[in-house]
Amino acid sequence: MTLSPLYQKIQNYQRLTPEEGLFLLKNAELLDLGGLANEIRFRKNPEPQVTFVVDTNPNYTNICNIDCIFCAFYRHPGEKGEYTYSVDQMIENFKRAATQGVTTILLQGGVNPAIPFEYYIEMVERTVKEVPEVTPHFYSISEIIGMSQVSGFTIQQVLQKLWDAGQRTIPGGGAEILSDRVKKKISHLKGTSEDWISVMREAHKVGFKSTATMMYGHLENDDDIITHLESIRQLQDEYHGFTAFVPWSFKPGNTPLEKIIPHYATPTRYLQILAFSRIYLDNFDHIQASWFSEGKKTGQIALHFGADDFGGTLFEENVHAEANFINKTNVDEVIQMIQDAGFTPVQRTTLYEMLKVYEKAA
Repeated sequence: MTLSPLYQKIQNYQRLTPEEGLFLLKNAELLDLGGLANEIRFRKNPEPQVTFVVDTNPNYTNICNIDCIFCAFYRHPGEKGEYTYSVDQMIENFKRAATQGVTTILLQGGVNPAIPFEYYIEMVERTVKEVPEVTPHFYSISEIIGMSQVSGFTIQQVLQKLWDAGQRTIPGGGAEILSDRVKKKISHLKGTSEDWISVMREAHKVGFKSTATMMYGHLENDDDIITHLESIRQLQDEYHGFTAFVPWSFKPGNTPLEKIIPHYATPTRYLQILAFSRIYLDNFDHIQASWFSEGKKTGQIALHFGADDFGGTLFEENVHAEANFINKTNVDEVIQMIQDAGFTPVQRTTLYEMLKVYEKAA
C-alpha cells in the first residue's frame, strides 16, 4: 500500500477502509493530512465561517461509582469534597447562565445511584419550562445507563421519558476510546464499547441528536483510534444522528493514570488526529476544534486542519479543572480568536442553527 492512491481516493470522495485509514494515519505527513482535511471541510461547509456556541458546563453531582482511572473529578459518598445539588439549585444556576447569554447547558455528573430517576426528569422539565432560552444538552451515556439501573426502566424507556420531558440533544461524553482493550484498563466498571454504541443508537432512534467524542493520549494506539472512528462512522450511516465529532487529549493531573501517563499529548498529535478524523469520518458535517482542551493557539491552527467549529465558551467547567488544566474565555475573545485565524465567527445553537454572524467592522 502507498499513499498516492489513498490521496486520490480521498479527493474522489471515496471512503477509506479501516486498513487504508490505519496506513494513512501511520504514514501521512501532517501537512498533507491538513491539506486534505481542509479541502473536505470546505467541500462540506463552503463558507469561510467558523461556528461557536455560548454554553456552560455545570455538574449536579461528583459522586460516582465507576472509578475511571483517567478521572480526577469523581468522589465516593462521604468523601471530602463530594456534593449533589438539588434541582432547585441547578435551575438557579441555569437562570444565572441565561442572563450571560448562554443558549446551551451541557449538564453532566457522576453516576450516583442515590439519585432517583425522577430527579433527572424534573431537571429537564423545569429547564424547558423555567429557562426556555437554553437548550438542555444533558446527561452522558454512562448517566443514562445509570438511570436505567436505578429506575428499572429499559434504556429505550429512559430515553423516551427524557424526550417526553423536553430534551432533544445528548452530549457524546463517556466514549473515551471505543476499544474494549483500552476500556478494560482505564474504565473497567463503565461497560463495553458496544454499551456506548447501543445506547447512542437507541437515542438516535428516538430522535435525539448528539455529538461524538474521543479522548486519546493515554493507553490507546493507532489501531484503537481506527476502531473508535469506524464504530461511530458505522452508526452515523444508520441514523445520521451525530451533529459533530469532538476529539480531545487526556489530561493526567490528579488522576490515577498520571503515574503511567504523566505528560500531555502534543499539539502535533492533536492536529494529526483532528485532520485524520475529518478525512475518515466522511459522513460527519462538523468537526470541532477545542481551544479549551488543547490551548487557544492550537485551537486556532486546528481551523486550518479540517475543523469548522470552535466549540463553546464553557463559562463553567469543573472536570478538567480537577485535573489542574484550566482555560477560560468569553464571547468577545472567541470572536476575536476566530477572526484572527482568518474566518467569520457565527454564533450557533446546539443543533448548528445560525444565530448571529459577526462580520468584521469596516
